[in-house]
Amino acid sequence: MPADSRQCLLEIFRTAINVVGGQACVSEYLRKHSPANPIFLIAFGKAACAMARGAHETLGDRILGGLVITKRGSGEPLPWPVLEAGHPMPDESSLKAGERLIEFVKSIPQDAQVLVLLSGGASALVEALPSGLGLAQLRELNRWLLGAGLDIHAMNAIRKRISLLKGGRLAQLLYPRKVLCLAISDVSGDDPRSIGSGPLVAEPEVDIPPLSAGAPEWLRTALQQAPPLPRPNDACFRNVEFQIVARLDDAKRAAAETAKKLGYEIKVHAEFIEGDAVETGERLARKLLESKPGVVQVWGGETTVRLPPTPGRGGRNQSLALSAALVLKGCENVWLLSAGTDGSDGPTEDAGALVDGETIARGKAHGLDADAALTKADAGTFLEASGDLIHTGPTGTNVMDLMLGLKTNSQD
Repeated sequence: MPADSRQCLLEIFRTAINVVGGQACVSEYLRKHSPANPIFLIAFGKAACAMARGAHETLGDRILGGLVITKRGSGEPLPWPVLEAGHPMPDESSLKAGERLIEFVKSIPQDAQVLVLLSGGASALVEALPSGLGLAQLRELNRWLLGAGLDIHAMNAIRKRISLLKGGRLAQLLYPRKVLCLAISDVSGDDPRSIGSGPLVAEPEVDIPPLSAGAPEWLRTALQQAPPLPRPNDACFRNVEFQIVARLDDAKRAAAETAKKLGYEIKVHAEFIEGDAVETGERLARKLLESKPGVVQVWGGETTVRLPPTPGRGGRNQSLALSAALVLKGCENVWLLSAGTDGSDGPTEDAGALVDGETIARGKAHGLDADAALTKADAGTFLEASGDLIHTGPTGTNVMDLMLGLKTNSQD
């Protein structure tokens, strides 16, 4: 069994990320299924640049033109224009990106083939609204939806109804052009309607409940005036081929294969990890303590964090890891990693954290309290002091979060 268990878990995580990387996945698919004709390229989402690189690597000058839209700070030089926009909240650059996208689509010959590369974050990075609506209305809508008490299906139905791109409307704009969409899934169940808010996929009819008295007046008007979303039998969808080239299960499988090559036994948990990050961290840590030594535990999913009015530094993975560290406190030869496969945990530049039985003691030595940090959603500050943060930079993919656990015998 390897001597440095901590470094092995980091290697397992990084290898899993590489396997689901946007460049590799797109390149591999296009080598096996090369388009018969030259194409135009549209890439948007947090993995847009990496996916576009994969297309360029394989197709080269068979790509006649392109447009790439990604998260601010993630852009890179490519043969086509690269726009950067706001995430996780849309901003003015998101609306400008939407305008550019519509202009680009209109410039593509109607008999052309279009390659769309889609990844998580697309719904915030690119938006287009009906005439008369702008960023102020978009922000007001998001604030109202958070407090309106609607279920997620009704919330998404409202968002898609007033968008010119979501809920299959991009497919309408592209019609009659033939479209191949390669997507990296960042959603549970890999539902194409949820990846980037389904710009190329038909949305089933969802009744929008009567709006409450506090709803913005402009929203009532916009919903009344908005044309219905395209139905599944619309001709535009017959021209769209949708393929998922990377998903969470691929990353979990790659993590397991790497752990096995390093000499470990493996346990891949089928459950999708969700719910409160702090509670989940406690639960996974207890499972880890009860596990057989020498077995790498592999989980995947996406948790949530309860934010106070003025949250500190960190994200869901850092909260999960710090919560787990409280359970692992004082235990020897036990480690738990939780990190985002996109390299960014919440509004931070850290991917997550890798904690052990001494994490709490290391942070306490700097005068910090773990329970207080979790209450203030400030796990990142504690984990920086304890030396447990993971930093990868943008990874070129986004298949949600990986959690890895390992317990060894004291003599290992």
